[in-house]
Amino acid sequence: AAGIPEKFQRMLVPNKMQHVLCTGNLVTKEQYDELKGLAPNVHVVRGGFDDDTTFPEYKVIQIGQFKIGLIHGHQIVPWGDAHSLAVIQRQLDVDILISGHTHRNEVNEYEGKWFINPGSITGAYSTLTTEVTPSFILLAIQGSKVVTYVYELHGDQVDVSKSE
Repeated sequence: AAGIPEKFQRMLVPNKMQHVLCTGNLVTKEQYDELKGLAPNVHVVRGGFDDDTTFPEYKVIQIGQFKIGLIHGHQIVPWGDAHSLAVIQRQLDVDILISGHTHRNEVNEYEGKWFINPGSITGAYSTLTTEVTPSFILLAIQGSKVVTYVYELHGDQVDVSKSE
């Protein structure tokens, strides 16, 4: 997919967020610059289609009381597997693991930890399915509480669901 859908662009107001976490496959410098315009802190890991080798394979960041791990997701076999994700979560010693690659959004709690896949904000092609729903996830972190808001674009309608 070419870029962030217009409906999402209107929702992503610059500097309303503190951090942008991206699971990779930005592909172009323009897409990276677009993310940098949204928040003062942009964290990106390298995806399978990223030529920029300065993006790391994984990244661990601290936001509030939470250690958050960020990976593309191609490292997980089979892709998106809860047990394999839990192994990476333990290796990185994080409270929340954010991974992509499947282009299918998910928010799961497993063994007391959070596992989040934002899907694909552009609705990019996936080898797993012909039906990719453009999506992104907003994390609201306050103290010891995490609330996720999943935004999905269905036609010209944005649906939002909340998990606590």
